[in-house]
Amino acid sequence: MNDTNRIDVAALVLRVGLGTMFIAHALLKYFVFTPAGTVKFFQSIGLPGPLAYVTIAAELVGGTLILLGAYTRVVSFVLVPILLGATWAHSGNGWLFTSPNGGWEYPAFLTLTAVAVGLVGSGRFAVDTFRRRVVAQTSLLPRAA
Repeated sequence: MNDTNRIDVAALVLRVGLGTMFIAHALLKYFVFTPAGTVKFFQSIGLPGPLAYVTIAAELVGGTLILLGAYTRVVSFVLVPILLGATWAHSGNGWLFTSPNGGWEYPAFLTLTAVAVGLVGSGRFAVDTFRRRVVAQTSLLPRAA
């Protein structure tokens, strides 16, 4: 396996892990904690309640886009503030996520992972790559020789 293939596989592994995590957390907020419960939690830590709905939607849509490899760089960087907010929300609970109400090491790690995915990009095994190939092949512009 050459360096390019390793980078593409690494990008895929990072994307699948991060995208799955975002989707899982959105579904957790929706089905377990419920949107109303998430609103109450946001309000209890001094955040506006409606931000809970934005967070759930961003995690679900963003996670799906990252998982598919669509607009990966942009979406990863756009989701960093949500992860920083989660790190802040859990900062008073201690280091480990097994602490009561969850610690801050997991959201901090995910923040770094989102930055890494944003820097690495989607890799070859992604919708972005397929889309670029299709656009290049169907372009009405003359191709360079």
